[in-house]
Amino acid sequence: MHTVRIIVTLLICVATTGSITAQYTETINSNRPGESQGAFSVGTRVLQVETGFDIGNDTHSLLQTDTDILGYNLNLRYGLFFEKLELNGLMRYQRNEVSFISGSASPDVIAGLETVQIGAKYLIYDPYKYARDEVNLYSYHANRRFKWKSLIPAVTVYAGGVFDFTNSQFNSIREDGISPNLALIFQHNWGRWVWVNNIIVDRAGTTYPTNSWITTLTHSFNSKFAGFAEYQLIDGDLYADYLVRAGAAYLITKNLQVDLSGLANFKDTPTRWNVSAGVSYRLDLHEKDEIIKDRDADGDKKSSSKRQAERINKNRKRKDAVDPDGDGIK
Repeated sequence: MHTVRIIVTLLICVATTGSITAQYTETINSNRPGESQGAFSVGTRVLQVETGFDIGNDTHSLLQTDTDILGYNLNLRYGLFFEKLELNGLMRYQRNEVSFISGSASPDVIAGLETVQIGAKYLIYDPYKYARDEVNLYSYHANRRFKWKSLIPAVTVYAGGVFDFTNSQFNSIREDGISPNLALIFQHNWGRWVWVNNIIVDRAGTTYPTNSWITTLTHSFNSKFAGFAEYQLIDGDLYADYLVRAGAAYLITKNLQVDLSGLANFKDTPTRWNVSAGVSYRLDLHEKDEIIKDRDADGDKKSSSKRQAERINKNRKRKDAVDPDGDGIK
């Protein structure tokens, strides 16, 4: 717990050096389905529960094993102190029933906590904070052209502690104790499309670290229904793989979401498939958006609005100056 306390304290210290921007949304913003984290927090005084069950199978061609898997995930997220800061905890319970492809031995059952992780994430750059698009009154194409600034993502850092216990049936090799999990999170918002990338170093500094890259593309078909596709590359001495996921989420109310997804991979050591169903719910105690305005940006916005109003008035005056009847009455 000492390591986790230090990580959270450092993130809070960093947060106090920056300004605050509102990340609260009117509807729930869940990381489910999928494995990547979004760049934005749930908002201050918002407690969010994301949970789900999954079933799957791993068939290992070299070990000659066939493993049926039943799992349960619980992710708790809470916005604390600042809109940019989120504390979260992840727990996964898993039950494996391992059978040997050859022979008649009875299946071995392994069950227990497969993952326990506590951490925090902090938004260090938000390109949407003062984003504004001026309308060009004289050019249709100028308003529709590609904007290079849309390629700039929101950037978030994540730091957490992973708990490994030697008495766990899922930990026969790793060191006992708490090891760091570090991540860089990038998020692009393009209207109905959202593109998220996570670069992760799991158990950094230990004997068996794992590097991972997750890229997720989400599309909202309407205000209630969204689909996603995801690719994950895992590189490590204990386990390496290429995973694909796809699924959908449905918004029942502004605070309640359900989801369904599937997983598959591209190798036979092991061959994997998995199907997951889950629900996300938030307890919304958010009172107001905590926004500190940038004076220079606010001044620029006022100047821009003033210039736009002047252009509109000038254009109106040109039209009003026309006397179609020639009788002096406009």
